[in-house]
Amino acid sequence: MSEYIIDTRDVHKVYNPGMDSEVHVLKGIDLKVKKGEFIAILGPSGSGKTTLLDVVGCLLKPTSGEILIDGVLTNDLDDGERAKIRGKKIGFVFQQYNLIASQTALENVELPMRINGKSKNEAEKRASSLLKLVGLGERMYHRPSQLSGGEQQRVAIARSLSNYPKIILADEPTGNLDTKTGKKILETLKELNKKKGYTIVVVTHDHRIEKYTKRIINLMDGNII
Repeated sequence: MSEYIIDTRDVHKVYNPGMDSEVHVLKGIDLKVKKGEFIAILGPSGSGKTTLLDVVGCLLKPTSGEILIDGVLTNDLDDGERAKIRGKKIGFVFQQYNLIASQTALENVELPMRINGKSKNEAEKRASSLLKLVGLGERMYHRPSQLSGGEQQRVAIARSLSNYPKIILADEPTGNLDTKTGKKILETLKELNKKKGYTIVVVTHDHRIEKYTKRIINLMDGNII
């Protein structure tokens, strides 16, 4: 078994290939991430950060190259198979939180488990435990509109952990937060990595991340530099 939980080999992503509007977003990315690492991918807007996260997370297929997730080659998997990889091995944290407004924090965290077939009782028990883990034990029955931006992002982090993933992929998790709140989110991710052993990949243009991660990858114009 490989020591690398994420292994990308000469990965390219081209939108509209062969057309006048062709855009070559990723240009031969080789990235290896060990189990239990906390890394950040830094780069300006348009550098290809989110596209790289999406192909690693099996949300997009690369145009060419290979992507192995926990030893599984994902390139040729069909949509259903890639959905299983996402559901079992990967947790996502987004800049916009993507919480369901009509549901409580507890219900938002329960939802991925219910989709994956967990009973209501089992899902509720784990969701409660995860919200306590991220410091929201007293806020679990509040809806997103009743929570601050930082609290909503912590709900999103708890939700990303719901199905026991091996990898957490976070896309600009501090992008909508003030400096103080953003720092708390980065501290939460660091604690999850240090104490729980999650492999965490954060893409951001926020250089504060450098104090929290073990390794920085710089991306510019679709290339690692």
